[in-house]
Amino acid sequence: MVLQMGSPAPSIKMEDWLRGEPLANFRPGKVYIVEFWATWCELCMAEMLDLMRLQEKYRDSGLEVVGVAANEDAPTAVEARTRLDAWLTEKCSHLSYRIAFDHTGEMNKFWMKPSFSARIPTSYVVDRDGQIAFIGHPSQLDEVLPEVLNGSWRTSDKAKAADTERIATSEPIARQQALKKPIDDRFWAAVKLEDWKTALWAIEEGIALMPDDINFRLARSHLLLHKIQDMWTGLPVMSQLVRDAIDKNSEDWMVSALDQLFHPANDHSRLPPAERFAMGKELSEHILALNPPQGDSPKFRSYPGVARYYHENGNNDRAIELVELALTSLDGPEPIPAELKEQHLPDLLQALAKYRGGRFVAAHSVRLRKTISRRCQSAVGRGGKIKKGNWSKWLTGQFVHFLGVTAAGGPCSTWSIVCSRIGARNFMASGRIAAEVMFDANSR
Repeated sequence: MVLQMGSPAPSIKMEDWLRGEPLANFRPGKVYIVEFWATWCELCMAEMLDLMRLQEKYRDSGLEVVGVAANEDAPTAVEARTRLDAWLTEKCSHLSYRIAFDHTGEMNKFWMKPSFSARIPTSYVVDRDGQIAFIGHPSQLDEVLPEVLNGSWRTSDKAKAADTERIATSEPIARQQALKKPIDDRFWAAVKLEDWKTALWAIEEGIALMPDDINFRLARSHLLLHKIQDMWTGLPVMSQLVRDAIDKNSEDWMVSALDQLFHPANDHSRLPPAERFAMGKELSEHILALNPPQGDSPKFRSYPGVARYYHENGNNDRAIELVELALTSLDGPEPIPAELKEQHLPDLLQALAKYRGGRFVAAHSVRLRKTISRRCQSAVGRGGKIKKGNWSKWLTGQFVHFLGVTAAGGPCSTWSIVCSRIGARNFMASGRIAAEVMFDANSR
C-alpha cells in the first residue's frame, strides 16, 4: 500500500532511543516531524540545526521532532549504535530532539519504501489526527508546518498537487532501484573479493539495462583501466565515456570522466600519455566553457580536476589560478554549508601548496582552522550524501582493499557523483549539483 498524504502514520518500531525519551506512539493533538537521516550524510547536519529551530519555534503549538537513524553503515547493530552515539556526542552534543535507532530495516520497510522515498534527508509530518500530512525534503518544512499546525494543509489543493507530483516523480526512481539492486549486490560482492572480472560482468549487465547510468559507466572504465588494466578494451570505453559526457554537456559527467584520467588516487602509468592528455584537454575545455571563470556557478566542485590536468600538462600557473578560483567560490554568493567547506577546503589547500612548490598561505591556514572548527554549530544548507557501497571513493581508487562496507561518515572524494549502494542519479541545477542521496530502503 502506498504511503501518502492522508494515510495513517505507520507505527514506530525502533531498536533503541539514543537521545530523548522513547516514543511508543503518536499522541493525538501533537504534530510530529519524523526525519530520516544518517551520520554519513554530512549535510544532514544542516537540517538538524533547522529541525532544532523549528521545534523550539513551534513547541507551544505541539510540535515534536523525531530523528530516525535507520541507515547507518556498519555490519552489526551494536557497531552501528556505537558509531551513532559517538557521532552525536562529538558533533551535536546540544541536540534538543529525540534520536531513534533502527538497524532491522523495519522503519525503512514501513515508511521509506511504501512512500517511494529514495533520498535522505526525508521528512514526514504527522498531523494532530495521526495521519501523514507531508512527505518530502526538510527544506520545505518552513512553508508547510504553519498550515499543518492550523489544520489547513492536508485539505488544500496545493498540498494535494504537491503529493501527487511527489509520487509521480519518486515512484519510477524507486522501481529503477529495485531493478538495479541485484546487479549492485553482485558487483559489491565481487569488489569485496577483488574479483574484477565478475564485477565487470555485473556492470556490463547493468549498462545493458541502463546505458545512461553514470556509476555503471564509470565503474566499467575504472575496472578496465585501473583494475583489470586492459588498455586495448578500456581506452575505447573511456573515449566513448568522454564523448558522451561532452555530448550531454553535463559538468558532473565530464568531471567524473576527468577523474578517471587524472585523479591522483589512480595509477595512470599504463595509460598512453597522448590519448590521456588529449581526452583531458577536451574535457577541461568543455568544463571551463560550461562553467567559465567569470560566471557565478560554484567552482570548487569542478575546477580541482581541471587544475590537475593543467598541472600534469606543465601549465602550473593555470592550475594555481583554477584552484584559487575554487577557493574563492567557497565564499561565493550562494551559502555553502560548513560541512561542505570542511570537506573540500583541505584538498584545495593541499593542491595549492603542491602547485606552488609547497608554499602554504597563512591566510588560508587560518581559514582552514576556522572552517573545521565550526562543524555543526554553523552549518547552513540543504542536501544529503552517500550511503554504503561508496561508488565515488571506489572509483577514485581509495577502496582497493574493499572490506564490504564503506567507512561511515567519510567524505566523498569525487563530489560530482551522487552515490549509493544501488547506484546513483545526478541532480544538476544551474551548474550546481544538488547532493540528494539515493539509497535502497530494502538493503537490509
